[in-house]
Amino acid sequence: MRLGITECTSRLITARHGILGTTPADRGPDLVPVCFVATATHAAVPIDTVKPKASTDLRRRRNLVEDPRATLLVEHWDEDWSSLWWVRARLELVAATPSGRLAEWDEALRVKYPPYAGATFADVLVFAITGVTGWSGAG
Repeated sequence: MRLGITECTSRLITARHGILGTTPADRGPDLVPVCFVATATHAAVPIDTVKPKASTDLRRRRNLVEDPRATLLVEHWDEDWSSLWWVRARLELVAATPSGRLAEWDEALRVKYPPYAGATFADVLVFAITGVTGWSGAG
């Protein structure tokens, strides 16, 4: 069953994790699990220094320089298929540099994810949400 925009937005905002999809010019989509925060109009994905990384110059950031469009997929899976659902948000990057970071996104990420308490972010990718679609197994 298709979900309406209000329900899609609500599920997106309350979801705990998502899959961010970006598209490099030389191959198919790059998909990566991400932490994020969202409002009805924007989403923010951190590039953190909490989890181990070889570098904070991540491929997703380079992909977004080439093409600022992305997709964020959130979902719920359960063996009870009537409770399955997914929401896909179409995104467009609006800020990707330290000077473009907004303090409220940093704080919202720290509140939603306790391991980020006291952490600094290498960057916070801020996106405009350009559309949402969703589906639910519940009738």
